[in-house]
Amino acid sequence: MSCYPPVPSVAQIADHFIGAVCRSERADWPFRHWKLRDVFPEALCTAILVLPIAPPLLGQTDGTRATYNRQRTFITPALQKNFPVCAALADALRRPDVARVMAETCDIDVAGSFLRMEYMQDLDGAWLEPHRDIPEKLFSMVVYLFTGPEAKDWGTDIYDAEQRWVARSPGTFNSGVIFVPGPATWHGFDRRPIVGVRRLMEINYVRADWRDRDQLAFPDG
Repeated sequence: MSCYPPVPSVAQIADHFIGAVCRSERADWPFRHWKLRDVFPEALCTAILVLPIAPPLLGQTDGTRATYNRQRTFITPALQKNFPVCAALADALRRPDVARVMAETCDIDVAGSFLRMEYMQDLDGAWLEPHRDIPEKLFSMVVYLFTGPEAKDWGTDIYDAEQRWVARSPGTFNSGVIFVPGPATWHGFDRRPIVGVRRLMEINYVRADWRDRDQLAFPDG
């Protein structure tokens, strides 16, 4: 049975993603990070955006995502079984050639790590306090999949070591940012209106001792 929209093959997704990482622009202030453009094939983005997954109705949040873990959408084996686009993306991002490029680009050891992906759909009232990702994440990546007249202002906020705002990612559709969690990697999403849905994909490789196995794309390895 065919599906709409058509989903690119695993090889096409992996090759496209590898190309985006290899073309990324590295910056070292206020911490080391990489900026990417055209991260996924356009057909993959379309297939993600039409997933029949409603945004969680949270209202005003407390500035963290952990407080509503049960309402978050991780790309789990169950989701992959139901939606071909989730399965194709998961299979692509755990390929050895993708892992090798991430290891070389970020200068990290990915041996024995696990893939973790979350599809986020933020509504008005959502925000994230300045925070640093935990070291169990070998790298943190976000891909922006939102559109609309105000979407250009929905990128990630970046702070210095004193948690003072210094910059904001452009939030261009299908662009992304990668960084390796560390003592200076303060980031968040300051309170501001969200007219529509702020859609994005978070991608991590995490250490083998990651506690929340139900968040992993392939919890059994």
